[in-house]
Amino acid sequence: MKKLFVSAALIALMASCGQEKGVTVSVSNPLNIDRTEEIVEISTEEVLGKLKLDDKAEFIITDENNTEIPYQLTADGKIIFPATVKGGATVSYKFMKGQPAHVNTLVYGRQYPERLDDIAWENDKAAYRAYGPALQKTGEKAYGYDVFTKSVSELVVEDRYAMELDKDARAMIKKLREEGKKAEADSISKAISYHIDHGNGMDCYAVGPTLGGGTAALMPDSVIAYPYCYNSYEILDNGPLRFTVKMEFNPLTIDGDTTVVETRVIQLDKGSHLNKTTVSYTSLKKDYPIGVGLVVHEAAPDKYSMDANAGYIAYADPTTDIKANNGIIYVGAVFPNQLEVAKFQSFEKPVSGAVGHVMGINTYQPGDEFEYYWGSAWSKCGFDDEKWNSYLGEYAMKVRNPLTVTVK
Repeated sequence: MKKLFVSAALIALMASCGQEKGVTVSVSNPLNIDRTEEIVEISTEEVLGKLKLDDKAEFIITDENNTEIPYQLTADGKIIFPATVKGGATVSYKFMKGQPAHVNTLVYGRQYPERLDDIAWENDKAAYRAYGPALQKTGEKAYGYDVFTKSVSELVVEDRYAMELDKDARAMIKKLREEGKKAEADSISKAISYHIDHGNGMDCYAVGPTLGGGTAALMPDSVIAYPYCYNSYEILDNGPLRFTVKMEFNPLTIDGDTTVVETRVIQLDKGSHLNKTTVSYTSLKKDYPIGVGLVVHEAAPDKYSMDANAGYIAYADPTTDIKANNGIIYVGAVFPNQLEVAKFQSFEKPVSGAVGHVMGINTYQPGDEFEYYWGSAWSKCGFDDEKWNSYLGEYAMKVRNPLTVTVK
């Protein structure tokens, strides 16, 4: 009996040691450029299965220096975490049962019913907005994505909306104007406006009746079939490392078919200037061109660039008020598979200060999912024309040559 007890204890100890050893996940970089804190993903089921943990158990991830790495569990059954891998190298990360450290949320978004149903989201680099059904009911034409600039890594959008929509301040502004105290009213208005930089960025990008900062649209007969505001939405992931929202739109009319419904899934990760976006349509009977557009404004009609082979389009936007020294907003789109056509497509006449779009055009086949990336940067955060184009070109190279993640 004593021998049996010792053997059983030894087996238990060995099993315990095996469990503490954890699971090793290797991340390999196929490119000769360094990848720094790039978000990678792996199946939650596969890792927890090897750790013999249920889906409610906690675990930690450490790198080769035994430094704990933050992670997030996503709605589509993935573990995501930032990986740093030098060009052509492979690094290992260890997954073990344990209590993870607190992770500061740097990616977040929500609907703002108090501001006409906007959905706004941000990470540590930039912030974005999609317009909602309440705005559509007003009759305002705003089809594309809006861009908020950011100059800090912490979350700022919630405070911007709260300040912009402050009821007491708005009531005071109205009262002062009624009393003829314009200067005082203007002073308060400027103090709460998110169209003015109060030290962390601002809203100085004009969308109007255009595709804005990178919206996709079908193009029957080369004519843009503008989507309007989203009809319904579901936030799937909300930090700390990834925000994902799924939107469905009201039916489009395409070649007389009034039943074409668009679904969009938008995903923004920590550290990225670009949103991964997957677009699909129901009811289509044949192939159509699908274009991603960046609005070009008449104040800078020639500040666009494109490289179909490298897989990106770009534009340097002069902002809504050039004289206010708001800098330049850089917008762009990246295509992970191919970019069939890149071109400037002009309007017949200027519309709300816009003269056309720089377009990236591919072919959408019924039942397909069209995937691309779009986003922005700001000249007041170190970007210029050359740096932005370089960023987009390198980003395209990375999504076309993703980091390889392997569970050992």
